[in-house]
Amino acid sequence: MLDLELLRSFVSVVDAGGFTRAGERVHRTQSTVSQQIRRLEDDLGQQLLDRTGKDVTPTEAGERLLSYARRLLALAEEARDMVARAGQGGAIRLGIPEDFAAYRLPRLLGSFARARPGLRLDVRADQSLNLKRDLERGDLDLALLKREAGGAGAIAVWPERVYWVNSKDHPCDAKTDPVPLIFFPGGCLYRRSAIHAIESAGRRWHMAYTSANLAGIQAAVAAGLGLSILSEISIQAEHRKLTARDGFPPIDRTELALVAAPQASPATLRLADKLAELCEEVYAKAA
Repeated sequence: MLDLELLRSFVSVVDAGGFTRAGERVHRTQSTVSQQIRRLEDDLGQQLLDRTGKDVTPTEAGERLLSYARRLLALAEEARDMVARAGQGGAIRLGIPEDFAAYRLPRLLGSFARARPGLRLDVRADQSLNLKRDLERGDLDLALLKREAGGAGAIAVWPERVYWVNSKDHPCDAKTDPVPLIFFPGGCLYRRSAIHAIESAGRRWHMAYTSANLAGIQAAVAAGLGLSILSEISIQAEHRKLTARDGFPPIDRTELALVAAPQASPATLRLADKLAELCEEVYAKAA
């Protein structure tokens, strides 16, 4: 019989590309995950991972096992949820940044909810400042937060790639004084970073357009009303990235953090695993 915990660690190492980040996802130390992989390889009599390169990659035997491992884990989770949730209610309160609300997250959440008919999802898209506050005071069970790089207390983190953007077809003059800016209301991480960068360069700025939703910001930039900072997944074909050559140096490093409330329920932690898988895929493509 294949040990599901060993399979879970194997899949996590493949998805994360290494043992350290895989350990964060399955809540184990790097050495524990490494020992689990060795046990699985001993059980099967095959080397499953190639550890010689910069990133850990599956061998041919590992690739053959991977699809079976995913199916076995999904089936085990489905069986557990059907037994545990039969006739029971409950809710997970999730907070997400708006660019993820407009991405593939709704599809993932819909699938998660359909597999658990007795579970209610309460999802709110908001600025990370507000989500962090509500998580700390117990109004959220789980949140994806944008924050300055190097924070602690997260299940997993992913470095963000963010850029100054202008309109491609109707660019505003990036050398205008004061610089016209387009952002969310006060408290937005990117807004603070932009103002700091502009003022550090000895330039003036004014808030040309403020919107509480991402679509409004994207449209305003495309129309040439001003400049903004957007993450890689939020930049559209109508936008053009600005570089140091345009007078806009790189932005301070930011990251996306997945944070759970203390004493999070098993269902919440399972949702956290699903979100981590999505984020791994999104940020691997953006890298």
